[in-house]
Amino acid sequence: MQCLLPIPYLTMTEQRSEILAVNEAFYRAFEKKDINAMSEIWSQGTGVFCVHPGWDILSGWKQVHNSWVKIFQNTPYIEINTDVVSTEVRENIAYVVLVENVMQVIKGSRMEAQSLATNVFELLGGKWYLVHHHASPIMGNR
Repeated sequence: MQCLLPIPYLTMTEQRSEILAVNEAFYRAFEKKDINAMSEIWSQGTGVFCVHPGWDILSGWKQVHNSWVKIFQNTPYIEINTDVVSTEVRENIAYVVLVENVMQVIKGSRMEAQSLATNVFELLGGKWYLVHHHASPIMGNR
């Protein structure tokens, strides 16, 4: 007879809290320009996608990883604050829809911008990983 251990049950509130914590870790890794932390958050598979504002679609971890390396190398300073619009969890898939409030210092000038973003997470081996990030600039007033 096979003994199966029960899978811990999380309430919807606990699941949302987990997703929001991983989402927050993504933005802190971005701000710190920490490629190791970013690598821990993203799934390493070929099925990941990323769309940075103004970029083509990046597919697979190798392209996504290289994009973050390039962004980190060319970004002297960045702060990102987020306004979460919605968080949804469906079994092993979750997403966060939010507004990114971005402040950068480039060549001594402070620049501010907003993007609408969607981050999709997948539950793999008991841990939530980012599998899709899409950010588009907000043009004009919301």
